[in-house]
Amino acid sequence: MEQQMMQMTSSSSSSSTSSSSTLTSSTSSTRLRKVAQEHSGVQRKTSAVAESFSQVQKSTHVPKGESVPDFEEKLRPITAQEGDSALFKAKVTGGPRPSVSWERASGCPLSDGTKSFCDNINNQHILKIKNLALEDADVYRCIASNEHGEAINSASLIVAENPALDFKKMLKKRSEKKRQEKKPPTEEEMLKILAGADKKDYERICAEYGFTDFRGILKKLKEMKKKVEVEMVRVLKPLEDVTAKPDTNVVFDTILELKDPNIRMLWFLGTELLRIQYSHGKYEVKQMGTKHMLCVSSVGLSDMGTYTLQVGDKTLSARLNVIDEPLKFMSDFKPQKVTERQTAVFEVRLSKKTDAPLIWKVKGKEVKRDEKFEVSLSEDGLTYTLKIKDVKVSDTGDYTISIGDLTATAPLFIERIPIKFSSHLKNARVQERGKAHLECEMSSKDVHVRWLKDGCDITATRRYIFMREGRRAEAIVEDCELTDGGEYSVVCTQDNDTQEYVTSANLTVDERFASVKSGLSDAQCPTGAPVELCVVLDDEKVDGVWLKEGVEISEVRGVKVVKQGAVHKLLFSGVTHGHEGKYTFRAKGAESEAVLTIADPPEIDSSVLDLLGAQPVTVKAGQTATIKIPFRGKPLPKVTWYRDGVEVTEDERTKMERTADSTSLVLSRCAREDSGAIMLRLKSDCGSAVANLYLNVIDHPKPPQGNVEFLELSGRCVRMKWKAPRDNGGRQVTSFVIERRVAGKKSWARAGEVESSTTVFSDDKVEEGQVYQYRIRAVNTEGMSDPLETEEVRAGEPIEPPGTASQPQVSDVTKDSMTVSWTPPAHDGGAAVLGYILERRKKGSSMWLQVNKELLTDSKFLVDGLVDDVEYEFRVTSVNRAGAGCPSTVSNAVLAKDPICAPGLVRNLCVTDSTNSSISLRWTPPEHGDEPSGYILEMRPEDAKEWTKAAKIPIPGTAFTVGGLQERMKYHFRIRAVNEGGVGESIELLEGVLAMPPPVLPRFDLEGKLKNQMVVRAGTTLCLHLSFTASPAPVVTWLKDGVLTAGKEVITKSKSNSQFLISSSQRSDSGLYRVLLKNDYGEAHYDVKVRITDFPQPPKNLHLEEEVPGTVTLQWDHSLDLSDEDDGAHYIILKRDSSTASWFTVAERVFSTRYTVTGLLPGRKYYFRVIAQNSIGDSDPLDSKEPVIIAKEKEFISSLRLKEYASRPRQAKPTFLLPLKDHAVRRGHDCSMSCAYQGSPTPQACWYKGESKISDCTRFWHSTANGVCTLVIPTCGAKDGGEYTLVLENCLGTTKCSCNLVIFDKDDKGLLESLACQANKEKLIY
Repeated sequence: MEQQMMQMTSSSSSSSTSSSSTLTSSTSSTRLRKVAQEHSGVQRKTSAVAESFSQVQKSTHVPKGESVPDFEEKLRPITAQEGDSALFKAKVTGGPRPSVSWERASGCPLSDGTKSFCDNINNQHILKIKNLALEDADVYRCIASNEHGEAINSASLIVAENPALDFKKMLKKRSEKKRQEKKPPTEEEMLKILAGADKKDYERICAEYGFTDFRGILKKLKEMKKKVEVEMVRVLKPLEDVTAKPDTNVVFDTILELKDPNIRMLWFLGTELLRIQYSHGKYEVKQMGTKHMLCVSSVGLSDMGTYTLQVGDKTLSARLNVIDEPLKFMSDFKPQKVTERQTAVFEVRLSKKTDAPLIWKVKGKEVKRDEKFEVSLSEDGLTYTLKIKDVKVSDTGDYTISIGDLTATAPLFIERIPIKFSSHLKNARVQERGKAHLECEMSSKDVHVRWLKDGCDITATRRYIFMREGRRAEAIVEDCELTDGGEYSVVCTQDNDTQEYVTSANLTVDERFASVKSGLSDAQCPTGAPVELCVVLDDEKVDGVWLKEGVEISEVRGVKVVKQGAVHKLLFSGVTHGHEGKYTFRAKGAESEAVLTIADPPEIDSSVLDLLGAQPVTVKAGQTATIKIPFRGKPLPKVTWYRDGVEVTEDERTKMERTADSTSLVLSRCAREDSGAIMLRLKSDCGSAVANLYLNVIDHPKPPQGNVEFLELSGRCVRMKWKAPRDNGGRQVTSFVIERRVAGKKSWARAGEVESSTTVFSDDKVEEGQVYQYRIRAVNTEGMSDPLETEEVRAGEPIEPPGTASQPQVSDVTKDSMTVSWTPPAHDGGAAVLGYILERRKKGSSMWLQVNKELLTDSKFLVDGLVDDVEYEFRVTSVNRAGAGCPSTVSNAVLAKDPICAPGLVRNLCVTDSTNSSISLRWTPPEHGDEPSGYILEMRPEDAKEWTKAAKIPIPGTAFTVGGLQERMKYHFRIRAVNEGGVGESIELLEGVLAMPPPVLPRFDLEGKLKNQMVVRAGTTLCLHLSFTASPAPVVTWLKDGVLTAGKEVITKSKSNSQFLISSSQRSDSGLYRVLLKNDYGEAHYDVKVRITDFPQPPKNLHLEEEVPGTVTLQWDHSLDLSDEDDGAHYIILKRDSSTASWFTVAERVFSTRYTVTGLLPGRKYYFRVIAQNSIGDSDPLDSKEPVIIAKEKEFISSLRLKEYASRPRQAKPTFLLPLKDHAVRRGHDCSMSCAYQGSPTPQACWYKGESKISDCTRFWHSTANGVCTLVIPTCGAKDGGEYTLVLENCLGTTKCSCNLVIFDKDDKGLLESLACQANKEKLIY
């Protein structure tokens, strides 16, 4: 009964919620006020018509995975009548899990009929108010809180008076009058009336109906119930034991079949009855159909035991076991790093409270509480904290916490206070051999000092004197040399500090310079002569060095360095080629240069000249001739080559090369014409030289001269005569080679060879009547000349080739051979047939191949080496002394293949498919016999005896579909294989086949085209199209939420698909649509969840207030449509400066009805706009009616009593400590750029954009205070981009700093990508 009442209350509360939503949306005021409305004569009483939400964060830092409490589902205002029930529901999120409480805004306590509990299945917190009275009208608050903050959600309850209660007595009197007028019911009618009533009402009901035999009717009613009551309770699933962890929720469930749904059910823990309604949500009984559940929330060790359910005469039991988890650390014991003299804090949190003592240790020793160490425990008894005050370097080490068996260790690191230089090293300048002094002063004397020169450690070098006194460090350099100049640095370090502190200065050592009174001059002389180089300086004390080609001269043989006061000499006893070059004398500030050269006339060795004149230079044609002649001469002479008195110039084949001691003439690809006298001429300013030689290029001879004279032409001999060649190629002709060829042939054959002394040749190996052509070549040691060809001549009388043989015939064919025969030609051409040439080719080819290597004398030939399964053609040509005749007619094409056998028995004949007019069959080729070329398929109806062919020609494949059949007629089939060797045996199907399709269960062919969920915009077309497969065709039924659709939709159906169409959808069309397919063999269904959405309604009642200076808090009423949308529904906040008409986005994804806008500029007016957005689009905007003026900054600090800061008397030029950085800002957003500076007296700041001064421009806001300069550019536009410069100036000097501002749009992807790539350049992007 209690569960039924809860279900009834839930349904009534949902209906009242929808009505209250309508009332709230029509209310324009959000203030709480008393309301009394009359509607159809009914009074409604409520304390407020409101719905609000607030959230407060207590923790400054919320750990990852935890959050401030929030409402995922908020309360809704409720309107209900007096006497009804009201139900508030809220879903709360947060970590740790928030605690939830309920209260009334008026401060009145909750009524006795009010009950709060938690629905663990739906994760909802519920406040239930039974038997509403007018005094229950109020604003009810749900408060969720945890350690990070709290959230409060409020909603109003409106209670309307119920007129029916006032007329209750009147109705009772009327019913009594009506019952008096009615006749009393019969006994059977009274039994039916009492069967559904409660026992305590039996007597009252009998009195109302005027039935007097009360005892008799009770007796008969008991007898009737005993007959009907066979088994009141049937257990389908018993209770089962449950094992759980502490603080988790547990559900005991059982499935019961009850004859009486109002039967009483009692739950026990051990022997104690569970009072569900007074457990404050600890226990909750639920029912889902026949499933009955007991929900136990936040179980502990005290909840362990046996839980029993008594229902009727049945008793069900199950045990709950709670496993207690061991003690463990919930947070990591992390290492700590603090600065010297600060406070270090170690903190650890336990999983549960414990009485075990906790011990802190440092470096293995237990920590004792004193002024140094402070140990504390949080209020919840779970968090332990250790504070180490005024840490020093000695406090570094491992800190350990021990509690029971748990131990954790973490180190403490101390950061040292940085070292500062109260006096830095200063630059120094001294003269050469003077004394240098460098010193500095540190902020602490407990430091380690190292001295560096140009980055190298010199602390241990004896060249320097180092002194250390207190915080001062000093270095002295005596008798300075030029090498002592450089950068000197002091590097300071301290214990437990890896940082190095450095101060640097430069030491400059100046030297004296000398000048040249008399400099060096260039010298030229022959080899072996003495030479002297001399230079005079103006200072005798200055030394110098001699260099040759930039290299200092040390000990060189034949060279002597002499210094006589201010005169410096370089003496050469005998100049050689190694002494040539540029000489430099270099002293301090003085330098002089001179060049020493050798001058010798050109000269060629006499032995080389004798060798060149004694014998010529010989080279073969086509090779490269290289003539190289060495010589001596200084400077290098001019080289000229001559051939036959003509100067040789360079071309592709001729190259001339020259080195310091030789010259070469290179002739590539030499020809016979290159032979001749060669002369070399060398010439310089000192003289000249000549060399002569002869070049001989040898080659094969030229061809014989003139036309060949034939002295005799007969059938036995051909005699000819010619003239010797004009040029023998530089070698004696040794012989002549004679070649010949038959007319019409391309190849030449050697006919003979004669000595060079004779030019006559006789060829006696000729055939009478044959036409010949001859050619003659001259031969020497280098080869043969080009040929001298004759005209074609005939030996004796002419002979014709033979006639054509008959067409070849082929027999005895196998896969690799066949026999070809033919008959001789009828005409032999005047000479006997010497033999035959047999040729073959593949059918379709144009290339003939000769079968025989030698002439065939027989007219029959066996051709082998053929390729299996290839067709061949043949032809024959007759040959006599005159040559080959014309080929014969081509033979018929013959296939090279062995004789074929008939195929065997076909295998695996079966049916693959069937329809009302066709049957498809498949089979496997036979295993035995040769491969079939086709199959003969035969069929016959069941009522016929004769077989008919299914196809006119043999079927080439192994599958075939027989069409044109009579529906539902049975057919028999048989098949046999066939090839060129014959027809195989037939095989028949064992049973006949009906011409009808096979039965197919209904199934859907989705292919991803239709999803299980659809979201459709209101007003558009809703189309659900489904394809399916079934045989026979199924019956298609469309259902919406389990009910047949019948309305404005259009449903089309066919054998394979169905479509559900609503041309203009509405929100009422949302629901679960099911299409059901059913035929004789089964059924199938498919569900589609459809949600119709539209643009959300705009929010209402926008309120603005400035709680914190420089910020504005916006609050508005929820849009009614937003709560029904998916998780992506949210609000968009925009702002607009009163000086511009453009709106700019402040926040894009806001899920609450409250938002605080920051970053507003003082003294400006702003308008604000709120837009609701869902997956369909945006609502109409909700704008603020009046602008908000941001108050200007007040001098809050002036009221504070601050100690005056006494500035140092030291003055300094302004410098930047932190310069300006480049910025990239989205159009419409504000840009703030700042920098840090120092300078005394305080410098004046002036801002520039490009070359224009903007400090006095009202569009920009700037400030300078406490060493920081700030410039704010509100609502940036494209014109605000560019370079911005800050100039600081005081009496000691001026400095400036610049940065660039880039303005980009939201969709400017190219710029955004480039800015992302330059993130390492410290650009700021807004």
